[in-house]
Amino acid sequence: MQTRAFPCARSESAAKVRGAAYVPEGIRTLQSETMELKFDEKGLICAIAQDYESGEVLMQAYMNAEAYEKTLETGYAHYWSRSRNKLWKKGEESGHLQKVRGIYLDCDRDCVLLKVEQTGAACHTGNYTCFYTPVKECGAGAEMLGILQRIVAERKANPEEGSYTCYLFDKGVDKIAKKTGEEAVELVIAAKNRNKEEIVGECADLFYHTLVLLSDAGVSLSDVCTELKNRH
Repeated sequence: MQTRAFPCARSESAAKVRGAAYVPEGIRTLQSETMELKFDEKGLICAIAQDYESGEVLMQAYMNAEAYEKTLETGYAHYWSRSRNKLWKKGEESGHLQKVRGIYLDCDRDCVLLKVEQTGAACHTGNYTCFYTPVKECGAGAEMLGILQRIVAERKANPEEGSYTCYLFDKGVDKIAKKTGEEAVELVIAAKNRNKEEIVGECADLFYHTLVLLSDAGVSLSDVCTELKNRH
């Protein structure tokens, strides 16, 4: 497989690339004229895309210096295709764009993490993430809230007959607020009863209805998490 080496890379496989060309909205970034990245002998660096809200790892690809620059300049993920030997903008043909919300480098400066707002599926198979094949599964973590938020948003955009979520959206904010309040009270009662199983169930109900309420109000989990971060 032939790939194009980054023509300006130094012998130690490192290159300085501008790091302040693009500042994602709402993200604090390191302000500096240059940010040293360590490209390999072929002029490439590993790039990982992660859903900025759910935390799901979406895909792994490669960048050369040009792809990194384009990502910084445009705010949309660009990569270097090793098979096609060309620069490509993620979603340029499919419409499954990756709007960059944050950019982070690992401690060795040889891997780039993009926190993105994914439109459609990240994987060419049609799956939301390329990492859909389990080898050893673990319990769900906080990312489940982001996944559930996406499902709620999909139901809102594409109503399905018989969907409880669609029913709530159809009834409007009064019904949604009433159900959210009821679930909050039921969680308090479960807590007073010291019943762990009930607490888990009622908390799950409250989280779900809260996400519906947020979606109806046009508020995202990211908005809430940003507020929590600002208070920290």
